[in-house]
Amino acid sequence: MVDLKSVKLDAGAPNISLWPGNAIAHDNVRGSQWAAKSNCKSNKCLGRLWVALLEVTDLRTHLTSRRGVNRAVKGVGFKLDTGKSLGIVGESGSGKSMTALSILRLVPQPYARIVGGSIRFDGEELLEKSEREMRRIRGGSIAIILQDPIASLNPVFSIGYQIAESVRIHQRLSGEAQLAKVVESLRRVRVPSPEARVRDYPHQFSGGMRQRVVGAIAIACQPKLLIADEATTALDTTIQAQYLDLLRTLQRELNLALLFITHDFGIIARMCDDVAVMYAGRIVEYAAVREIFNRPAHPYTVALLEAVPKVDIRVDRLHAIPGAPSSGYVEHPGCPFAPRCTFAIQQCHVAPPPLTTVAPGHTAECFRAQEVYAGAHRHQDSTDASARAGA
Repeated sequence: MVDLKSVKLDAGAPNISLWPGNAIAHDNVRGSQWAAKSNCKSNKCLGRLWVALLEVTDLRTHLTSRRGVNRAVKGVGFKLDTGKSLGIVGESGSGKSMTALSILRLVPQPYARIVGGSIRFDGEELLEKSEREMRRIRGGSIAIILQDPIASLNPVFSIGYQIAESVRIHQRLSGEAQLAKVVESLRRVRVPSPEARVRDYPHQFSGGMRQRVVGAIAIACQPKLLIADEATTALDTTIQAQYLDLLRTLQRELNLALLFITHDFGIIARMCDDVAVMYAGRIVEYAAVREIFNRPAHPYTVALLEAVPKVDIRVDRLHAIPGAPSSGYVEHPGCPFAPRCTFAIQQCHVAPPPLTTVAPGHTAECFRAQEVYAGAHRHQDSTDASARAGA
């Protein structure tokens, strides 16, 4: 194993963490690669130096209107590595989509602006890029699939022309090579007869097929990061399942990092490795998907999970979270979820909650995170015991 004390980084090198696996790091700031490999036995490696593909730190985005300043994103931070998937879940207005738009620097102008934080992608700081440099990254290295395919597609151009646009700009292809790339992209998203349909217009496709076309545009230049912002909301249940399977297949084939934004915990369970729960512009809980479902540590996460209908439990009335989501125009001295929280104590209303680590890789912003986590832990243990007894 390499002696980590002997590894030296130049000033300005990216943040590096010790992570299970080989001791490998990429100094993407200068485009060079350096590595110190360890001998691994039975696919078990001792450790490696790890740099995330996407690292967001203390991101803050504000929107200004006649009502005042809406603090839509308040200090969001997370990491996402190549081939991994992260789900961001929360109610409408929690800041999910604004976080995604901030990563691409596509916040609505002139009303919105990124006021602070850091967005490092592939070792480079996106907030320091010029608009011309960002245009090279959008659609090339980072792609996004938006909620409504009708709003994403231009009705007066064929879908082949619209896919070819990104190929022409980012890969400098033309003629037969360009057409071949367009057809290949349609074939990847399982559009039947792509050679013929490349000449069709958006109105000639069904809703599910239009969403696949938007996906073809997103993957045409083989991006490293794909952001899916409520990409299945407009689809019915059957088509939604097919589309999710398609995204999983594309992620596996292209080794994409996938950032999935949704309000549906069912999609999170199916698609993601880790999950970040957002409320009032902040990530209030972060953990692996299985950990979140089995042992949530934040009252908001508990409330969201209780609101999901259970097929094996009959109830007269579905669970709902009382009150309305916190407005970004209002600054709370304490926890913004406190007025709606059944676990709230006096301290929750007067002081901001601390970030508590309840387990390795599992954090929550809550004064009572340990209690909530312990309660969920006991409930899961009793459920497992009942299941074993039934077996």
